[in-house]
Amino acid sequence: MSYCCGASTIGFIGSYRQQSVMVHQVPLLYCPVCHDVQVHPAVKEEFELVVDYAKEDRVREVTLRETITPEMIEEWKEYGISFQEDADFEPILREQIDHSLDLLRVSKILNDKEWGEELKKRLKALTTQLKKLEEQKEESR
Repeated sequence: MSYCCGASTIGFIGSYRQQSVMVHQVPLLYCPVCHDVQVHPAVKEEFELVVDYAKEDRVREVTLRETITPEMIEEWKEYGISFQEDADFEPILREQIDHSLDLLRVSKILNDKEWGEELKKRLKALTTQLKKLEEQKEESR
């Protein structure tokens, strides 16, 4: 499982700019709490090579993968990361909240107050995002 600031990251396919090069169709990891985005470790080397070649050729936009197959997504999921395969972010946020609640229960059993406080901050951030998402869905109806 990949973590950032105490929250498990979410995988998705998107665009990512490194230096002056915009790379499309990149497997990325997103932290729903601090909003950090990074290239998935499974393609990090390939991504860096593509960026280096693009810089040498003075190309500003490239595509990492022309096609993303279900097999690739399954391989990326092996890192233990929730992977967003469609536009609906709500199930993943709910999964993150459930996971955080489970960990909060463990922190109480272990009487680890510091960890419990960190988990409460994570839950607050995740819940805020979920509420915003639900409000956006209501407005679009």
